[in-house]
Amino acid sequence: MAPTFGTERRGAPVFTSLKISRKKIYDLSPIETPDMVVVLDHSLLEEVNVTTGLKQGGLIILNTPKPIDAYHFEGMKLAVADVTSDAVEAGLPQGIVNSGIIGAFARATGLVEMDILRKAIEEEFTGKRPAENAGAAQITYHRTTIGGES
Repeated sequence: MAPTFGTERRGAPVFTSLKISRKKIYDLSPIETPDMVVVLDHSLLEEVNVTTGLKQGGLIILNTPKPIDAYHFEGMKLAVADVTSDAVEAGLPQGIVNSGIIGAFARATGLVEMDILRKAIEEEFTGKRPAENAGAAQITYHRTTIGGES
């Protein structure tokens, strides 16, 4: 994982790249041409071009209360979920979207099964609302809408 910080102010966009592989990763440099982009807050679309560098046919996973047809990203796949509301419904404080977005990621990519994800979240968040965090991921997983090229 390689974070990059822009202007240091609350709410400023932050870019973090993450490489996932079944093999050892030797290149730890930031990703310049990602296969997917995960956007934790739809309002960032007004500040940043989230598709910069995204490969043609790449996947955008977006936390938004709006329906999938409210967005158009030429040549990209899109998955949307209201992660913020799902997390609150699961019992987490407003604005805590980390576990929920993992549920959207799991649904959109198919890289991890929900039962395995739920167990991992419960173990990781022991003593820190494990049921609520796992619930946020599960609710969001089931409510994520996936579209082809949008």
